[in-house]
Amino acid sequence: MKKLFRSQGVQKVLALIFAAWLRLCFATMRWTREGQEMAEGVWAAHRNGDPSGAILCFWHGRIPLSPVSWPQAPGQRHDMRALISRSSDGEFIALAMQSIGFPAIRGSSKKKSDPGKNKHGEQAFRDMIRWVKDGGGIAITPDGPRGPHEVMQAGTPALARVTGAPVLLVGLACRPAIRLGSWDAAMVPLPFGRAAMVWDGPLRAAREDDPEALAAEWGPRLSAVTRRAEALLDS
Repeated sequence: MKKLFRSQGVQKVLALIFAAWLRLCFATMRWTREGQEMAEGVWAAHRNGDPSGAILCFWHGRIPLSPVSWPQAPGQRHDMRALISRSSDGEFIALAMQSIGFPAIRGSSKKKSDPGKNKHGEQAFRDMIRWVKDGGGIAITPDGPRGPHEVMQAGTPALARVTGAPVLLVGLACRPAIRLGSWDAAMVPLPFGRAAMVWDGPLRAAREDDPEALAAEWGPRLSAVTRRAEALLDS
């Protein structure tokens, strides 16, 4: 059964169904937004000729809500891509996100338990550098693809340091939702619910900055806006 659900044809069908489900949810959810002027400032700079790209961060468990945070509008915002792993689960996510309008750059970091296995992370990092330096936006889940949950890895600050691009943190929450028993406690929205989006940033990384130190600083800030989004649903 596991092999069946990971076959390419089945994954394509399931991804289309999931994308249609998300579109229904997005069309019927009532959103509360806080701090979006931070993102709008980055969008406006891009619209006014700033050639730099942008880096968008949200926790892995909020991927199903993420497309709403960066609506596509030609000439208005950076053309967005999403970093998604090359795993079979990543293939499903990549197909669904592409259907919604977020094509993927594929790759992930190597497992510490199996450092010899090629995850195409180095190539993905080079692809992201080129994309962002050319003015594109990249969406990253800095605790993905395998956790630990809500612990930012150094890859996002490293990308910001190399490209000089602004980093935007977005916290996302919705209710009602299905909470999966996965490592990331993934939140899958249900139609006709309420949702919240909270922004922080833009953050910058200088050439002399240590990516590990920035990850230790930025991770709690991303968790803070995520908790704030959840709190808005309680108010």
